[in-house]
Amino acid sequence: MKRKTGFFFDERCFWHSTGLHAITLPVGGWVQPPSGAGHAESPETKRRMKNLMDVSGLSRHLSLLSAELAEEQDLLRIHPAHYLQRFKQLSDNGGGMLGEDAPMGPGSYEIARLSAGLACAAVEAVLKGELDNAYSLSRPPGHHCLPDQSMGFCFLANIPIAIERAKARLGLNKVAVIDWDVHHGNGTQHIYWQRDDVLTLSLHQDGCFPPGYAGEQDRGEGAGYGYNLNIPLLAGAGDDAYLYAMRQIVLPALEQFKPELIIIACGYDANALDPLARMQLHSDSFRTMTELVQSAADRLCGGKLVMVHEGGYAESYVPFCGLAVIEELSGIRTEVQDPLLEFIRQQQPREAFRQFQRSAIDQLAQKFGL
Repeated sequence: MKRKTGFFFDERCFWHSTGLHAITLPVGGWVQPPSGAGHAESPETKRRMKNLMDVSGLSRHLSLLSAELAEEQDLLRIHPAHYLQRFKQLSDNGGGMLGEDAPMGPGSYEIARLSAGLACAAVEAVLKGELDNAYSLSRPPGHHCLPDQSMGFCFLANIPIAIERAKARLGLNKVAVIDWDVHHGNGTQHIYWQRDDVLTLSLHQDGCFPPGYAGEQDRGEGAGYGYNLNIPLLAGAGDDAYLYAMRQIVLPALEQFKPELIIIACGYDANALDPLARMQLHSDSFRTMTELVQSAADRLCGGKLVMVHEGGYAESYVPFCGLAVIEELSGIRTEVQDPLLEFIRQQQPREAFRQFQRSAIDQLAQKFGL
């Protein structure tokens, strides 16, 4: 089924600088300067994804759009003024470390506002019926950012900023946020911890980031109790575990909640080549997960689905995963063949491991009342 799919991006997002690092280690001392891209959060994964979309011909079938910077009042619904002032000051002075793992360069404040603005525009276009669904190629990412603390390469909480603006401007009520970035969506969880109008679900590698975090006990608080679900998966869990968790926990939770809009925090760092995780997914994993959520959106909220880019640090492989997602969103298949698909499929966990992980997922589903 072909859909009117929007793709929101802006070249300026690729100009956000993360300084001189080797993967995540600042250069100096025993850390040699890199010969390649340097910091893991490189623009090249996103740029190469967009390039593959272009050369495959897929971009011609999409609504290619940009957006204005998120307005200050949009940011202030989530972030206190003192944090924004500190962020802008450091950006204006040439950059540095806003947080322990949040390097930035000159102009990063405005670029982060643009990244949030892309997410806002994608959400509003889908809610207004201008698009069937949409993808925001936001950079820098946002799902780790706390209201007053940058974290994990994130400076502004892109998805909550977009949700709260849509609530203020368009009367949006119930939203479900599915975070399948390989790292826990701690920022989104924190922001909606005590609220029952936003269901947050995070599938992530157990103990990966924040370091040591699993989170299955963390369900929310007060009015928000039961509206936060964490699904930690064992390192190496692979395709079967993600799809089983989607079917046993994520989809039933969506059916119970009945959102008006579904947003996916779309990280690709669960792919088998990622340097910052060990989860063994391939492009068809992301394709199938997208298909499952889009089908749920069709049943529950008129197909309203928005995906906002988060992590994913394998320059060679993120493009194939991203292309699969956009193909599924738009209903258009290109001639591109994933050259690593069969290789990764052959490295999936053996049956005993799959059954062990499925048993843990079943226990979580029972615990969550699903």
